[in-house]
Amino acid sequence: MMFTVPILVLALAGQAPSTSASDEKTPQTEQAQPAGGSSSQPADGATADPNTQDSGQDSTQNPAQSPVPPQKPPTKHDLNEPPTPEHTGIRALFGNLLEDFKHLPSMQNAYIAAGGGAAALAVHPLDQTVNSSMIRNYTEWNTFFAPGKYIGNTPEQIAGAIAVYAWGRFKDEPKVSHLGMDLLQAQILGEILFNPIKLATQRERPNGSDHLSFPSGHATITFATATVIERHLGWRKALFAYFIASYVAASRLHDDEHWLSDVVFGAAVGTISGRTVVHHASDYWAIAPVKVPGGVAIMVSRTAQRRPSEKTTTPVP
Repeated sequence: MMFTVPILVLALAGQAPSTSASDEKTPQTEQAQPAGGSSSQPADGATADPNTQDSGQDSTQNPAQSPVPPQKPPTKHDLNEPPTPEHTGIRALFGNLLEDFKHLPSMQNAYIAAGGGAAALAVHPLDQTVNSSMIRNYTEWNTFFAPGKYIGNTPEQIAGAIAVYAWGRFKDEPKVSHLGMDLLQAQILGEILFNPIKLATQRERPNGSDHLSFPSGHATITFATATVIERHLGWRKALFAYFIASYVAASRLHDDEHWLSDVVFGAAVGTISGRTVVHHASDYWAIAPVKVPGGVAIMVSRTAQRRPSEKTTTPVP
């Protein structure tokens, strides 16, 4: 639960104030009536002008429309943050989780997995050296690293995500509830990803307690949380979350529960989880062959994709 309050603070601080529909006043036009009576009735004995009659009919058939207030152009922050879905209820939460599995196989995630695997392989020769060094200084750093196993534990992380989600629903803040929804989905997806890898690799822990060392679940969950915060609020507001994730990963080495390569690859799995559940328009690319004179060219462009619960409305003039 120690991670719940920082997540709530980051969520509330990173949201722009929302404008309600009642604040947008539509200007009204008033037609002045002459003092002598209604202008639509001609004076007695006066000859009606055909042009005047035509213009009166036109004004009756085509009443004046209220001018549409100008819309503010989207800010840089609006373009970088994920679109808030129309619904953030329980049905949308689990419906979007199923949609996330469709986005899991992607070139972006393949690159992250390959990079994480290469980094874990590169630091693998240092596993014994790093763990031995951490154990030698166990007494000096024990107090500092003691909270790490609780902060990165799944129940605490899930509780923090639910707290953010519930706060947004209670306060009617869709952006906050959307953040909590993505945090919860990323942590569930992370659990689904790293547990089969643990069972498949059967790597023994440094302390010999079991054979579920690779990858680190604590590192996966905390880096998934940090990645979701970064995708919603920007990297500046996510620095503290990444610091917490790195702290938790180091505490697992101090507690002799994981090797260095375990936490490195766990961080990659967590990053994949966080990026999979948070969708930006710039994340998707379209590749199509284009016929050109003398041959064929490959056109690569970014495409915007939205979840079914993310509805785009077009104003009608």
